[in-house]
Amino acid sequence: MSQPLLEVRHLATEFITEQGVARALDDISFHINAGETLGIVGESGCGKSVTALSILRLLPKPAGNIVSGEVLLQGKDLTRLVPEQMHHIRGNRIAMIFQEPMTALNPVYRVERQLGETLALHNPQMSKVEIRAASIKMLQRVGIPAPERRMQEYPHQLSGGMRQRVMIAIALLCEPEILIADEPTTALDVTIQAQILQLLKDLQQETGMAIIFITHDLGVIAELCDRVLVMYSGRIIEQAEIHALFDTPLHPYTRGLLNAIPRMDKPAKQSLSTIPGMVPSLFELPSGCRFQNRCEYVQEQCRTQTPPLEGESDEHQVRCFRYRELMH
Repeated sequence: MSQPLLEVRHLATEFITEQGVARALDDISFHINAGETLGIVGESGCGKSVTALSILRLLPKPAGNIVSGEVLLQGKDLTRLVPEQMHHIRGNRIAMIFQEPMTALNPVYRVERQLGETLALHNPQMSKVEIRAASIKMLQRVGIPAPERRMQEYPHQLSGGMRQRVMIAIALLCEPEILIADEPTTALDVTIQAQILQLLKDLQQETGMAIIFITHDLGVIAELCDRVLVMYSGRIIEQAEIHALFDTPLHPYTRGLLNAIPRMDKPAKQSLSTIPGMVPSLFELPSGCRFQNRCEYVQEQCRTQTPPLEGESDEHQVRCFRYRELMH
C-alpha cells in the first residue's frame, strides 16, 4: 500500500487559559491520499479548525500547543520542523482557505499585492511582470471577471463570493499538494455556495490536489467528499467512506446529525429533530464517552471507560461500545 500524502497520528493540542488547561484535540488520527477529498464535520467547538491550525502549526502562541502526536507530510513530521522550514510548507505544499475572507484578507492592501506576496515569498526568482501575469491568470482560473480591474481593488469593494474566490486564488497560486478549506461557504448564499463547491471540484480535477474540507454542513460533505471524519468534543467519534456514513451511521451522534437535516419527503411543518443537551465544556470533560450526557443509549460502561475507535473494517470505525447493537 502506498504511503498517504498526509498522516496525522495521535495528535493532542492544548490551550492554556485563565480558567486552566483545555485539551481541544485528544488522540486525533487520520490520513488523506493524493487527489482525495476528506471531510471533517461536527458542531462548533468540536476541534475542526484547531485540527487545521495544528497541521499548519498556526496555533496562537503562547496559549496553543501541540503536546503529543505527529503530523507526517509524505513521512516528514511537521511538528519537529523549525519555523523557517514551516514557512516553506505553508502556502507552498499545504495551503488554507480561512473561514471569513473579510478578516483573512488585509483590508488596506489591494488584491494585487495580496496575491503577489504569496508568489514572491515562495518564488523569489520571479520578476514583478511574471508575478502580475500569474496573479491575473489565477484570478481568471477561479472565475473572477475583469481580473486586471479586480487586481486594483480593495477587499471591501468585492462581494462575499468574490472575496472567497480571491482567497481560493491565493491558496492555489503555488499549486499546493493539499488544500485545507475551513468552512469556505458558510457566509455565502446558496447559489454562490454551489459555485464555490463546483470550483473546488474543477480545480481538484485539474491539479490532482487533496482537499481537507471542514464544515458543519452534512449536505456539503455529501456533495464534495470521498471520506468523512465526525468529530465531537475534541475526538474523532466516527470515520467512514461517504456512502457508508450516510447509509449506515454507527454512532448515536452521527445519527442525530443526519436526523436533524430537513428532508423534502417529510410532512410539511413537522418539527425538526434535535440532539438534546449541550456539548460539555473543555474544562469539565466527563470521564468515559464524551457524548454520554446526550446519548439515549448510555450505559454504566460509557460513564467510566473511554470507548476505542474500532469497527468491522479499517474503512468504517466508530467510538462507541454499543455500535454493534445499533447496527441492527
